[in-house]
Amino acid sequence: MPASPEFTARVYHIVAQIPRGRVTTYGRIARAIGDVRGARMVGWALMKAPAELPCQRVVNRNGELTGGWHFGHPDVMRNLLLAEGIPFDGEYQVDLSWCVWDPWNDALASANEVDDFEAVIGMERR
Repeated sequence: MPASPEFTARVYHIVAQIPRGRVTTYGRIARAIGDVRGARMVGWALMKAPAELPCQRVVNRNGELTGGWHFGHPDVMRNLLLAEGIPFDGEYQVDLSWCVWDPWNDALASANEVDDFEAVIGMERR
């Protein structure tokens, strides 16, 4: 089942923010957009992502390159991540303990820097 255009746009927005040298997971993206059970839908949304998005920075909850076939072969995704300095535990498994980025925590940190109470409340409702 394909993701809705609104859901897809929110996924793309988060993927575009993943810092170089870091990775996040499908589940962390889903949580950040308010759908804690939407990890699979995040994967669906990324299947047709524009080439300019750093989709190589999205892995599964164990750090495995499950989206590697999107690039033709997982080796392509692995090489892109290695070029960014991402550490690996295995051939196709990222060491999440060193490089995971959580968009949920990043969004909360940004909300805490805002003086506008309404903006903070809006962040909590996501």
